[in-house]
Amino acid sequence: MKKILKRAAARTQQPAPAPTGCEELTNAPETDPAALTPGVCQECAELGEDNWSHLRMCLSCGHVGCCDSSPHQHATNHYRDTGHPVMRSHEPGESWRWCYVHDLMD
Repeated sequence: MKKILKRAAARTQQPAPAPTGCEELTNAPETDPAALTPGVCQECAELGEDNWSHLRMCLSCGHVGCCDSSPHQHATNHYRDTGHPVMRSHEPGESWRWCYVHDLMD
């Protein structure tokens, strides 16, 4: 019990670490690359499928893939295959971006 109280006291005496920014989002290009397959998931199109929920575009190379709510989750698979860390929504009227490394949206 003494050890638990000692750890709890130490936690309350130390300042909480300052929140850190996401280097990947900060360093993402200000201008979007040209979409390789505008309005279409590249891999789904190659498979002859047109059943996806939403599209996401890689800010490193312009790859367009379907979101994680879609059956194949090609946008996340693109990150896993390439390590390209940031994508943005490729839906009309949406401009948010997502960092796969930190699971952060801006």
